[in-house]
Amino acid sequence: MSRFVFFLLLAFSTILPMAAHAAPGARILLVVSGHGRDGGKTQPGFEFDEFAQAYAVFRDNGLAIDVASPKGGRVEADDHDRDKPYNKRLLADGAAMAMLATTRATADVKAEDYAAVFVIGGKGAMFDLPADPALRTLLARVHAAGGVVAAVCHGPAALVAVLRPDGTRLVAGRAVTGFTNEEEAMFGKRWAKDYPFLLEDALRAAGGLYAGAPMMLPFVRSDDRIVTGQNPYSTALTAEAALRAMGRTPTPRTPWADERSLLLVVEALAGKADEARAALAREPALYDMPLIGMYGVYSAKRPGIGGAALADSLMVMALAEPHFAHPRLQLAMAEAERTLGRTVAARARVEKLLAQSPDMKEAKALLTAIGE
Repeated sequence: MSRFVFFLLLAFSTILPMAAHAAPGARILLVVSGHGRDGGKTQPGFEFDEFAQAYAVFRDNGLAIDVASPKGGRVEADDHDRDKPYNKRLLADGAAMAMLATTRATADVKAEDYAAVFVIGGKGAMFDLPADPALRTLLARVHAAGGVVAAVCHGPAALVAVLRPDGTRLVAGRAVTGFTNEEEAMFGKRWAKDYPFLLEDALRAAGGLYAGAPMMLPFVRSDDRIVTGQNPYSTALTAEAALRAMGRTPTPRTPWADERSLLLVVEALAGKADEARAALAREPALYDMPLIGMYGVYSAKRPGIGGAALADSLMVMALAEPHFAHPRLQLAMAEAERTLGRTVAARARVEKLLAQSPDMKEAKALLTAIGE
């Protein structure tokens, strides 16, 4: 458990106020990839969830917002859930949607106009953002002038080749994070083979002091007005860390259900499973139970997982089980129990599952594998 405690403490201990200060009417530039086509089916684009969350945080903290992409014009996000609360809010905001339809070209914006730049992720960010010389220059100038440079998920790809005035890499010797190799192996298989680099590897090669949390858990690093978040679930915390780096205190807010759910997973993995279980029982409507359950399922599928790590994944699945009665969750729990040598529990679970779903082939096969 000590590894999880370390990451939890690191995630929040690095989100500290920095020396830079922003005027009350400060302006921030959100940068998105323009690579996307067909909702990400033929070419990946930017993550709508990330844009919506960052936009909401900055808007609620009184910042003026502009949006840019390498070529300007209309940009296309990957497929997303329109019913998520932050996405519904953005879709109903005519001004925000108009900015996404008419983004400014990075070559046409001036660094002196912005107290900060925030680079949105999405797999498209791996293709056009690192190759944009205007964006590299913009980020270098904003930072050199005392501004904040922030990025989330695949967005830090835009920082890899940015240089300081002395010619050294912007991220060299600085605490950074971004989409991990582990996350890429689990969720980026379709496009990763075409990337110019894997983000974790490139940040390390550029001299960044890279660290990452376990797969898809919220994690943020802030160092010398460079703020980076690991994955989509880190977006809101990354935006708030950027505000702190600007010398601002973020407006208090209620976490979204998916954000709250994975923060609860972080606490459970840090040794507070009983507290997490009690919180779910007390106010289940505040949490995304399928997300918690599926986090445990995917966590258990990590290559080479076993022992204490697999037991942790099973524990997370068990947190959701009372509130999310899904056959796939039960099957994954039984598979984990079998691997851990808990054959009696695994057999009982599969038999119960087959009583409910007698034609489930995977359950039949697992019961055979468990044996007598």
